Amino acid sequence: MKPVLLDTGVVVALLDRSERHHPQCADVVASLGRPLVTCEAVIAESCYLLRNLSGAAEAVLENVARGVFLIPFQLSRAATPVRKIMRKYSDQPADFADACLVHLADELNTGEILTLDRDFAHYRWRKNRGFQLLIDLE
Repeated sequence: MKPVLLDTGVVVALLDRSERHHPQCADVVASLGRPLVTCEAVIAESCYLLRNLSGAAEAVLENVARGVFLIPFQLSRAATPVRKIMRKYSDQPADFADACLVHLADELNTGEILTLDRDFAHYRWRKNRGFQLLIDLE
């Protein structure tokens, strides 16, 4: 079963019911029935953004502990390719988490991503493959 990449905005929307994309994100995740994979950078960003919502950061970590959010990414193996991705997209607002997810797409051979970040429409994995954005922001 091919995994789906998970970005920060969707994690935040799943745990913050007041976030405007919450219903759509919850529906899409519920309909997938596939593993959700991410990286520590996404987990850290999510915990930071949810810090003022009681229990939300703990819920992010609980989802990691329960295996709902899988983290197959290991920075010590990926630092060089992630650095190259960040350099490639230095003219765009590509952050560390985005670069890690692009690398993870290469590693896992999947471009399907749950994101609220429109920049993923411009990023490429495996050099020339576009991402398939599973959340419709239109």
